[in-house]
Amino acid sequence: MAGLRVTGGRYRGRIVEVPKGPYEIRPAMDRMRESIFSVLGDLTGRSFLDLFSGSGIVGLEAASRGAAPVVCVERDRAKFPVLIRNVSIALERIECHCLPVERYLLRLDRSFSVIFCDPPFPYAHKAELIRSAGERGALEPGGLLLLHYPKGEVLPEAVGDIVTFDERVYGRSIVRIYRRGEGTGSTVE
Repeated sequence: MAGLRVTGGRYRGRIVEVPKGPYEIRPAMDRMRESIFSVLGDLTGRSFLDLFSGSGIVGLEAASRGAAPVVCVERDRAKFPVLIRNVSIALERIECHCLPVERYLLRLDRSFSVIFCDPPFPYAHKAELIRSAGERGALEPGGLLLLHYPKGEVLPEAVGDIVTFDERVYGRSIVRIYRRGEGTGSTVE
């Protein structure tokens, strides 16, 4: 694959590079990204955190649809220069960090409206990742956490006040959408 296409918004149709690395990079498929961002709708005024960013295509898609600020986190130093080049097409600043997502979450001092997690499929700590996002305050009340994972893997329906409210199947993978409670009496729209 030569590159990935931004599927909507301000940067629709722009092509970004796919980084090489020691692990297979599973860039989110165009159809899957288009579907996810259709579910999210207009992101104007919403903050967005892209964990396990790889190429940065998801963060760029979020910025293309009005999200700000957008933050990308990728630990692989070999992929990081490609991430920086890719997000540089955005007119808005997209903040990028090269460190493990677990360490980023431990140091985090702000919360986000939307968090997208696309860890390598063998990553064994997905439930802990959700828990950490909740306990560290990374996900704001009412915020959404989307987790891309392989079909057949079992994830918890809820972790603390972060509860499943939607799930989409894309071939051999699933995107589970969690929502953080807004307090007593909150409902899912």
